[in-house]
Amino acid sequence: MALRPKQRMVDRRVRVQGEPVDSYPALAPEVLRGSVRRITVVGEEVLHRGSREVVDFGTPELSALIDDMFATMHVAEGAGLAANQVGVDLRLFVWDCTDEDGVRHVGHIVNPVLDEEPAAGRRLVVTDEGCLSVPGPYLEVARPDHTVVRGQDKAGRPLVIEGRGYFARCLQHEADHLNGGLYLDRLSARDRRTALRRMEEQRGDVFAGRVARARALEALR
Repeated sequence: MALRPKQRMVDRRVRVQGEPVDSYPALAPEVLRGSVRRITVVGEEVLHRGSREVVDFGTPELSALIDDMFATMHVAEGAGLAANQVGVDLRLFVWDCTDEDGVRHVGHIVNPVLDEEPAAGRRLVVTDEGCLSVPGPYLEVARPDHTVVRGQDKAGRPLVIEGRGYFARCLQHEADHLNGGLYLDRLSARDRRTALRRMEEQRGDVFAGRVARARALEALR
């Protein structure tokens, strides 16, 4: 999920893997450990089918993938990133997302499942949403303002993450990816055409920005 401009703020409170922490670096440690990967773009097959369950936990390969996803998300100025967005069809996503209250949420979840809430108990919020695999455009999408995601961490330990507002939107957006969906699928046919047209107009500038930020990150290592 792409950050909205107003979400790029100084974080004052942080929750890592759903738990509050006293302090946390501005640059998540995974970013400095990881390598930047290419982000897949709408139309690539891996984005349009369901991803496979992770069965091997606690491996160096899984930890390295998570680090790479954080580094890739950082240079793309993302709030969340699913594994299939770096071409890996595993049920895993990461996030570094600041909500409307200034709380920064950082973490990863493996094999996530969204709790189903009764329609009568859901409050839908319509606001702009963007996607790193649809580089450039933001369009309005309706989503519930609360969600609970259950899964595991990279070691296989049970994990429950609750999100509200913008963070709930981020969790739902990434969960959609793992089921082969994009936010484009939630748009009308007309809005989808608009998004794809804007993507073609803006993607060059978006990609150039990612390259520049990747070079800046490399200089920090």
